[in-house]
Amino acid sequence: MPTTPRVLIIAGSDSGGGAGIQADIKAVTMLGGHAMTAITAITAQNTLGVQAVHRVPTEMVLAQIDSVAADIGVDAVKIGMIGSAETAAAVAERLARPDLAEAALVFDPVMVATSGSVLADAATIDAFRALLRRAMVATPNLPELEALGGEEAVLAHGCSLLVKGGHGAGATVTDRLLEPGEGEVARWEAPRIDTPHSHGTGCTLASAIACGLAEGMPLEPAVARARDFVRLALLDAPGLGRGHGPMGQQMVRNDGLFTGPALNQMTLPADDYAASVAFYKQLGLTQIVDSPDNGYARFEAANGVTLSIHVGDGAADGATTYLESGALDAWVAYLARRGVRFDQMPKDEDWGWREARLTDPAGNRLCLYQAGEYRRYPPWRV
Repeated sequence: MPTTPRVLIIAGSDSGGGAGIQADIKAVTMLGGHAMTAITAITAQNTLGVQAVHRVPTEMVLAQIDSVAADIGVDAVKIGMIGSAETAAAVAERLARPDLAEAALVFDPVMVATSGSVLADAATIDAFRALLRRAMVATPNLPELEALGGEEAVLAHGCSLLVKGGHGAGATVTDRLLEPGEGEVARWEAPRIDTPHSHGTGCTLASAIACGLAEGMPLEPAVARARDFVRLALLDAPGLGRGHGPMGQQMVRNDGLFTGPALNQMTLPADDYAASVAFYKQLGLTQIVDSPDNGYARFEAANGVTLSIHVGDGAADGATTYLESGALDAWVAYLARRGVRFDQMPKDEDWGWREARLTDPAGNRLCLYQAGEYRRYPPWRV
């Protein structure tokens, strides 16, 4: 039987719920894991900044770690705001003990909040070396990477490095995964999402990676899925507060981020575009694509599932049911080896989806696909 991924989060609390422990718990929960916590600091914080910080004594941080490790067990650890140099050293030593030594560690070296508030002093940053030696991967933003001495300095500790490009300039965000002795092994590029509501992006990304590693995913696909989750959470931000608002982790639903298939899209044939659009809007669905020239409209339900109508060539063939997987190519290859016949093997389409097509024994049309943010948030979303 599959087990629930157990993720221990060692980080500070954000009273505004945008970053820190709160963002971590949301990310792990939405990705199907069980989040446990060892809180290193309590902050008075909102979208405008950090007003106060109360560091939790090192002994209490260790007691929280011991409590959950002894009873529930830990598959992966995510470290964010560590609180003090003493706590950093003590946590590194504790994570080397046999009951936690095999747990994958994602280290997000939190130094400065999105608002600009400093969350780690020089002594604490210096103590990060012990955590880097224990980590599987470090996920600093560009200013944090510079404070750690740059790419080679981090890789010298033996951990992988995800160089996040969110603090860089330009309309495209580039994230790079580097391995010790190998250099860059993967690169992701995507359009920058222009929003002030980005509080907690680093925390969310690191925790999402940790959840993937806790499931047994290799590092690269764990990072890829985590990036998709973060981008969707940015697009789903609720717009709270007067400053750097929280993301919308709670709204990332039915988005095909998992390996297994998600039934989340259907396309129905239509004869009258306007009548069909009016009908589905009357049912309470939200129209997100309006393309009358192509005879195509897409609607979103409250749970994130989408439904499309199509007037024109091919529509008369009937409905198409869509099953999404975050590992489409591997899934299709698995099915093909077992005799499933495809009308179209995985192919990148002009609308941003990667699709494979087939029919079931009764002749019903199926599409196995991977769309990420482009199902609910295509570039032409209404």
